[in-house]
Amino acid sequence: FHILYAHKEVSLNTNLAFLMKMLMDSTTATAELGWTVYPVSATWEEVSGYDENMNTIRTYQVCNVFDANQNNWVRTKYIQRRGAQRIHVEMKFSVRDCSSIPGVPGSCKETFNLFYYESDSDKATKVFPPWMENPWIKVDTLAADESFSQVDLGGRVMKINTEVRSFGPISRKGFYLAFQDYGGCMSLIAVRVFYRKCPRTIRNGALFQETHSGAESTSLVLARGECIPNAEEVDVPIKLYCNGDGEWMVPIGRCMCKAGHEAVDNGTVCRGKHALLLMCSGLVMLHKTFHFQVTAAPDPEY
Repeated sequence: FHILYAHKEVSLNTNLAFLMKMLMDSTTATAELGWTVYPVSATWEEVSGYDENMNTIRTYQVCNVFDANQNNWVRTKYIQRRGAQRIHVEMKFSVRDCSSIPGVPGSCKETFNLFYYESDSDKATKVFPPWMENPWIKVDTLAADESFSQVDLGGRVMKINTEVRSFGPISRKGFYLAFQDYGGCMSLIAVRVFYRKCPRTIRNGALFQETHSGAESTSLVLARGECIPNAEEVDVPIKLYCNGDGEWMVPIGRCMCKAGHEAVDNGTVCRGKHALLLMCSGLVMLHKTFHFQVTAAPDPEY
């Protein structure tokens, strides 16, 4: 049956200091996701659900809590990295509270694992890469902040957890993600895969182009700036650093407007003072003309 997943949607790009470039978004799928599952039977199942706006979404769910020694995997399709060195994964998921399941054995889990595998081409099969850690690289074990019970299930409203994890450096042309269940009852509702860039910006009178964030969260990627038109360097060569979160920091050097020019628009433009004088004169003349027209208007006739 269809389940209504009720949650407050929060935009990933709330921090305008960085650019988010989407690589994969399961919520935009208009047909089956068609991810690969292991084993073939009694494992992850793709089902339809609805988000809070009643839009159809494709989800994966698994619930083999009464059988011990579970090892259920679901693998995404091949994802091209598009030059990114560090990848971010946002996951929305719901997990059943083991204590709310009557007669459940102690092997019931409320966590799952996230893995990735790099590849220069889409060469995965039903048996390759092998379904195990090494060659897969483990990113993290994820746990639910909120789990749902039988009471919640009766109302067909799940409690949604949102977690973001990142990994890197990656150097191959692309990668796969995999999610491993080992005895839980859960739904993987949405998966968004993205990377971050520092946006095009003007700092200290210099223009810096979009720059990929570094491979590590602590990375600082050097970007060289160019003086804006009618400006020139007055300090050491202009530099800015893009950190691992896609935010600019550590500005070095500066450009200043050349003689006869003045910084306007918060220092993003060097405009000739003659042009400024003409503009100001034009505004004064406009004001005088308008004032004359108003004061010279004849009295209305009654």
